[in-house]
Amino acid sequence: MDLNSLNAISPIDGRYRNKTEALATYFSEEALINYRVKVEIEYFIALCELPLPQLSHFDKNNYEGLRKMYTDFSEFDAQKIKAIEKITNHDVKAVEYFIKEQFDTLGLSSFKEFIHFGLTSQDINNTALPLSINDAFDAVYYPEISRLLEKLRALSEEWATVPMLARTHGQPASPTRLGKELSVFVERIEQQINSLQQIPYAAKFGGATGNFNAHNVAYPNIDWKAFGTRFVEKTLGLHHSFPTTQIEHYDHLAAIFDALKRINTILIDLDRDIWAYISMNYFKQQIKKGEVGSSAMPHKVNPIDFENSEGNLGLANAIFEHLAAKLPISRLQRDLTDSTVLRNVGVPLAHTLIGFSSTLKGLHKLLLNREKIEQDLEDNWAVVAEAVQTILRRENYPNPYEALKGLTRTNAVINRKTMADFIDGLQVSETIKKELKAITPANFTGI
Repeated sequence: MDLNSLNAISPIDGRYRNKTEALATYFSEEALINYRVKVEIEYFIALCELPLPQLSHFDKNNYEGLRKMYTDFSEFDAQKIKAIEKITNHDVKAVEYFIKEQFDTLGLSSFKEFIHFGLTSQDINNTALPLSINDAFDAVYYPEISRLLEKLRALSEEWATVPMLARTHGQPASPTRLGKELSVFVERIEQQINSLQQIPYAAKFGGATGNFNAHNVAYPNIDWKAFGTRFVEKTLGLHHSFPTTQIEHYDHLAAIFDALKRINTILIDLDRDIWAYISMNYFKQQIKKGEVGSSAMPHKVNPIDFENSEGNLGLANAIFEHLAAKLPISRLQRDLTDSTVLRNVGVPLAHTLIGFSSTLKGLHKLLLNREKIEQDLEDNWAVVAEAVQTILRRENYPNPYEALKGLTRTNAVINRKTMADFIDGLQVSETIKKELKAITPANFTGI
C-alpha cells in the first residue's frame, strides 16, 4: 500500500501533510541517513587534512566527489543503505558499508578503513541530529514564526488606538487598547525567540565512551580533543560537548525543547484570548463561501482555527515535555532509550507548525466589531473609578478609595450621569471636577 493522505496513521503525514512536509527534508528517515553520510564524509576529509600519515597522500581533488555522496543523496541511495541495514541490523554501520562501496567505485579502496575510524555510532548520530535541527530551524521554524509575528505586529499597529474594556478575573477592569494587548504577545514571543537563539546546538564526538580511546591508542601523539573540537565547531558549525559519556548529554537540546514549549504556551494563551474575544463578539470572522460551521446549526461561524492551533500546540508541548525530561537521563555510560525517542523530534515540530499555520489563518479572518467594543466601554463606567480616586488622592481628598468603593460596589447602574453626579457632589474645585468629568472609559487607556 502506497502511503497517502488517506491511509497515513499520523495526521502529520496525512491530513496536515501540506503544512508539515517541509520538515521531511530534515527529520525523515532518509534525511537522517543523509546527515549521517555527511558527517562520515566530512570526518574522513578532516582526517586527511590533519593529516593522518596513511592519508597524507590522499588527492584533495577527490573531496568534491566524496561530498557529492551527501549533496546529491537520493532516495535510491537511502534504499541501498536500508537494504544493507537489513543484514547488519545496525543503521550507522550500514552507512559505513555504503560509503565503503562508494570508495570502491571511486577507486579509493585503499583508504576505506579510515571511514568511521575510531568512532562509535553516537559520534555520527549526535552530530547528525543537531545539524538537522539547526538546518530545520533556519529553513522552516524561524520563517514560519516570523510570518506569524509579522501579522501580529501589523494588527497591533492597525488597532493601536482602539480602546477596549479590559477584563481581569473575567470582570470589567481599567480599559486598555486592543493593539497594545496584541503587542504583549509579540514582545513575549520575541523575548523567548531571543533566548532560544542563545542555546547552542551541542554535539558529542569522542569515541566509544567519550575519551577518544581508540584514536589515542592508534595515534598517541595527536591531540584528539583539539581535533574533535575543531571538527565539530569549525567544520560542522556545532558546539562540542566535552567531556561526555558515549552519548551527548542532551542538556542543551532539552533547553531547546523547553524554549519551544514556552513559545507554544504563549501562543496557546493568544489562541484562548482571541477565542474569548470572538465569543464576546469583539471580532467577527470572514465567511468563506461554501464553508459549514456546524452540521446542525446553520448560523454558526466557529473559531476553529484557534481551537485547532491550541490542540496541536498542546500536543507538541506534551512531546517536548517528554523529550526534555527523558533525554538528559541515561544509565551509566549510555542506554538506548534516547535512540527511539530522538527519531520523534520532528513530530512536535510538525504539530507546532500546524499550530502556527492555524493561528495565522485565524488572524487573517478576524473582522473588528467596533460597535460592540464601544458599547461595552459605555456600559461600564464603573471602570473610571480608579482614575477618579487616584486624582482625589493627588489632591489629598479624604478617603477617596472608600468613597469610590461606596459608589461602585453596589448593584446600581453606573453610567455617565451617575459618575457625573458623584463628581458634582465632591468637595473639590470646579477645575478638578472638570478634569474628572473629562475621563471616560474610552480615553482612560494609559500609555
